[in-house]
Amino acid sequence: MAVISAGPQSASSLSRKRGAIGRLLEDEWWLAFLLLLPTLVLLGLFIAFGLWLALLLNRHFKGKIFVRAFVLLPFIIPTVLSTFAWKWMFDPTFSVINWTLLHLGLITQRINWLGNPNLAMLSVIIVNIWRGVPFYAISLLAGLQTIRPELQEAAAIDGARPWQRFWYVTWPLLLPVTMVVVLFSVIQTFADFQLVYVLTGGGPANATQLFATYAYQIGIGTGLLSQGAAISLAMFPVLLAVVIVQLLYIRRVETH
Repeated sequence: MAVISAGPQSASSLSRKRGAIGRLLEDEWWLAFLLLLPTLVLLGLFIAFGLWLALLLNRHFKGKIFVRAFVLLPFIIPTVLSTFAWKWMFDPTFSVINWTLLHLGLITQRINWLGNPNLAMLSVIIVNIWRGVPFYAISLLAGLQTIRPELQEAAAIDGARPWQRFWYVTWPLLLPVTMVVVLFSVIQTFADFQLVYVLTGGGPANATQLFATYAYQIGIGTGLLSQGAAISLAMFPVLLAVVIVQLLYIRRVETH
């Protein structure tokens, strides 16, 4: 009897899991916009701002040690505490951002940053950049300091301009470090939960919903643990493919 009753339960559980993943994947534009596009945008901004900050910190200037320590603050502060501070800054009534924009004459009425679907996603991206850029900057700075200055000096003697020295000397040598940093960042961005949950809770109207927050909402919020587990596992094939591609590319770069 135990064997007979286990079959329908397993089939029912599997059907519920398939239904959860199916509902998530049915709306393709929602999935593409809320998961893939924000991740790509964040990665591009992380690399751009992180590399700019790393190049700046690699220069010699007074107070460089204090600037490096200050840059690390967003990465050191606990995510929940910093996100609560940002949530207060985005508050439509007490927002210091709205107060500043109003006094500068840039807006005429208060903006509901976290209540507007488009602005909510923008707010999440801004907070993610503030938190993630220090990690990129410090990691890329470590890579920059492994590049011998003689290579830059030889390129300058040959008449290479600053952008040519960066593109043909610095960037190829920095690329393996960048790929490793991107690998960790992709995994962290896909699995990010604390920031979105505290800042918007996935709203408004699921505008900032990610796999992690959606799995929590279904699994814990509604008590459908099997469906929540199915949604969380839906990230695995995507992350596995990204990791394999990046590891193969890193190996190819290192061998050449």
